[in-house]
Amino acid sequence: MMKKLTGFSLLLLTQLTTPCLAAINNPIVFVTQVPIPGDFCALTSTFCNQQGDIDSSGRGGDLWIRYPDGSLKNLTQAAGLGQTALQGNRSIAVRDPSVHWDGTKVIFSMVIGAPAHFQVKRFNWQLYEITGLGKNDTPVITKVAKQPATYNNVSPTYGTDDSIIFASDRPRGGAAHLYPQLDEYEEAPTVSGLWSLKPSTGALTMLTHAPSGDFSPMVDSFGRVVFTRWDHLQQDQQAAADRAGGDYGTFNYSNESATAKILNSRTEVFPEPIRRDTISLAGTNLTGHSFNQFFPWQINEDGTEMETVNHIGRHELGGSFVDAVFTDDPDLTFQINSLNQNKISNFFQIKQDPTNPNFFIGINAPEFGTHASGQIVRLTNVDPVHNADEMRIDYLTDVSTFSTVGDNETPPPADSGHYRDPAVLSDGTLIAAHTAETRQDKDEGTTSADNANSFPKSRYTFRLRTLKQLPNGTWTADQPLTAGITKDISYFSPDTLRHYSTELWELQPVEVKARPRPARRVASLGAPEQQILQQEGVSEASLRQFLASKGLALAIMRNVTQRDHSDKQQPYNLAVAGSATQTLGNAGKLYEVAHFQAFQADQIRGLFGCCGSTTPKDGRRVLAEPLHSVTANPPLSAGAPKGSVKIASDGSVAMLLPTRRALSWQITDPASKFVVRERNWLTLQPGEIRTCPACHAPNTADQAGHPAVTNPPEALRQLLVFLKANGSLP
Repeated sequence: MMKKLTGFSLLLLTQLTTPCLAAINNPIVFVTQVPIPGDFCALTSTFCNQQGDIDSSGRGGDLWIRYPDGSLKNLTQAAGLGQTALQGNRSIAVRDPSVHWDGTKVIFSMVIGAPAHFQVKRFNWQLYEITGLGKNDTPVITKVAKQPATYNNVSPTYGTDDSIIFASDRPRGGAAHLYPQLDEYEEAPTVSGLWSLKPSTGALTMLTHAPSGDFSPMVDSFGRVVFTRWDHLQQDQQAAADRAGGDYGTFNYSNESATAKILNSRTEVFPEPIRRDTISLAGTNLTGHSFNQFFPWQINEDGTEMETVNHIGRHELGGSFVDAVFTDDPDLTFQINSLNQNKISNFFQIKQDPTNPNFFIGINAPEFGTHASGQIVRLTNVDPVHNADEMRIDYLTDVSTFSTVGDNETPPPADSGHYRDPAVLSDGTLIAAHTAETRQDKDEGTTSADNANSFPKSRYTFRLRTLKQLPNGTWTADQPLTAGITKDISYFSPDTLRHYSTELWELQPVEVKARPRPARRVASLGAPEQQILQQEGVSEASLRQFLASKGLALAIMRNVTQRDHSDKQQPYNLAVAGSATQTLGNAGKLYEVAHFQAFQADQIRGLFGCCGSTTPKDGRRVLAEPLHSVTANPPLSAGAPKGSVKIASDGSVAMLLPTRRALSWQITDPASKFVVRERNWLTLQPGEIRTCPACHAPNTADQAGHPAVTNPPEALRQLLVFLKANGSLP
């Protein structure tokens, strides 16, 4: 092995031959990163990882390429970017490389510059492309044109039409006073969702509005944009009535505008209070609701047809424990699908297996403490023709390495470790970033005598390695891809001079190889809905044009009394009030339903600064408010809940909804009390007609053992008649 490079020698040399390392067939592009042990709002954190400030991202990492012969090239350095020693205006941090379809260029995110001594300065992650990846080429880096210039743009990937799909913390609608969007957990800054940019025209489209964050998008071979979404739809735990330490300075704004009044209120109406809020739950028949998981989601490239991958969720994967919603119904219970014996808590850094497109691999990791590293797992039957009941989780690396995460001080076994950024290469080789640690990371403290030059010392040493399969079927870390990369780095943070002369983390490997472009997916309208349109003399094109012109979408459910057979956490004996339509899972309590009520994510929860300040901090968290931004639905009947429509006699629903704003909903009884609630946020696009059989529709069978219904929805007919009568449709 060649001696590791340090200091100025690394700045001068761009290629390093490292014999006796792992054999690979194609180049691998990856990034290096300063090892920062803090795992909250840092570059390698599970969330709040988009910030470009010096403490979150560090400085001194680079974009590298490793060639099949083992040689390395520092791509950013060869293109004239980055520096060693004290980080200044030319310093960089790099993340999220993604290879173009033709294999000739890579798009990535980079932040440039470091603060001077005692300087607090905002830095933003921006998108860049690099060409000249060949061993004898001179790399050229170009900033992506017409991207949001004053926000953090991360995790880019190429669309099938060469548009760029990425995550950004640009506010929904671009309103600067709403920056940053604060997540639903601890009101930390988060990305607002996924966006699509056409650099040639500057056309920018919000594909998803994510109240807590969407992460690491990729376009799979079926043309779906697949990503990890943080599902955390619950009331604000920082404002809970029994929160120790008070309300943390939370308050409600009167609306989303820049001139909104600060209210002496923290009212929330959806969903039910969190499980530990015993004060708010006292005297009710509610268990309380807490929801927290990172699971795989999908959309089309235009943002339509958003759902979990193949409709999979906690009943199949695991995730959040959510007990029976009502305490006075003994038939309700927490249940998971016993067909899938392996469970996961979260699913990070999702990639498709190029040798078997029916597999996704990713990381099952805790939310904190391990830099989103843990156990490599595989999700099977991800082809769109499968449904959630057919999907399985396979444990690839040892489950015990994940389960031993903790604050203990016992060193891990020599053959253990955590993994992140897994990738299957085109020849079937499995690679990942690996560290031998299984304990939570902590600052193990290396300081100089006078504490003038210090750096937090991480327990973790992420190195890229191939994995090998043991006789028992478990995969484990094998050969390294590099001999290790060391660099002498220092920067101000902001008054302390941080000094690193350690091995950098190697992260986010991608194989540089051409691959076929998938066909672009286009949403289609189901036969039952087409039948209603034909009978009412309304063309699908004219309906979509009307919706798009008003910035609306249309959601249609065929029979909301149906529930998936696995979901017994909420009522599953449902009947439409005043109708014969019902679906019964057993002989237990029957619930009547009458209205479908929608909620929109309004960014109206604010925070005061610390120490009794009356000055609001920047940014706002979303709260679920009854739908109020759409006035085109039929008028409410007497006693109907705000933002609702009546459920038709056949159990169907048709409702006009706002777009590019997170939405959720519930079905209520005739007295407007909720019966069944959606547990996730969804986003619709202008002109979209979104159809589904029911709320949490059956994967293979409903609570009564029936397949999903195919009835022409009567509610759609009623809506079309109303729209024609008021002149909205010809």
